[in-house]
Amino acid sequence: MSDRPLTTRGAATYQRILDVATEEFAAYGIAGARVERIVAAARTNKAQLYAYFGSKEGLFDAIFLSSLERIVNVVPIDATDLADWAVRLYDEYLRRPDLIRLATWVRLERRPAGHLVEDPDRLEDSKLGAIARAQAAGLVREGDPFDLMAMVIAMSMAWSPVSNVYAATDEEPADVHERRRALLRESVRRAVTVA
Repeated sequence: MSDRPLTTRGAATYQRILDVATEEFAAYGIAGARVERIVAAARTNKAQLYAYFGSKEGLFDAIFLSSLERIVNVVPIDATDLADWAVRLYDEYLRRPDLIRLATWVRLERRPAGHLVEDPDRLEDSKLGAIARAQAAGLVREGDPFDLMAMVIAMSMAWSPVSNVYAATDEEPADVHERRRALLRESVRRAVTVA
């Protein structure tokens, strides 16, 4: 993408492409997504898409990295209360199931093993540091901070779109979600908190 600032109209087109492409990639994955559908739904053309993102893969990368940063910013970790963090992650997955679907496509199509992103330190360092400090303060059980973080995230995803048992939606009754939140909060608390 050019370093020149976008016009108001260009910024609107750019955002439409991101919005439409997020839905397309979440539904069809990287290989299955079609640029033709994206540009038609975004009311633009391929030349504009490629000018902004370089390629279909570049567009996916922009969307995926943005979704990871969104989780970090919208649901910041509080290592002194990992149970609450897990519940807030659960709520974000209900609001934005596309974020989980995008990560699933990356796992299926690009990185079947190891870290989900090439440079995990960029997104994980602050979380791991927070967990290590909570451990040093005697609030969180001993163990590798990365493993503890991975376990809490996995627990928060128990009812997410990647669940092999049941995928929850935000359309379910509020009392069902409250029951799950209570179970999740208590389970994470018991798993990671020093008694």
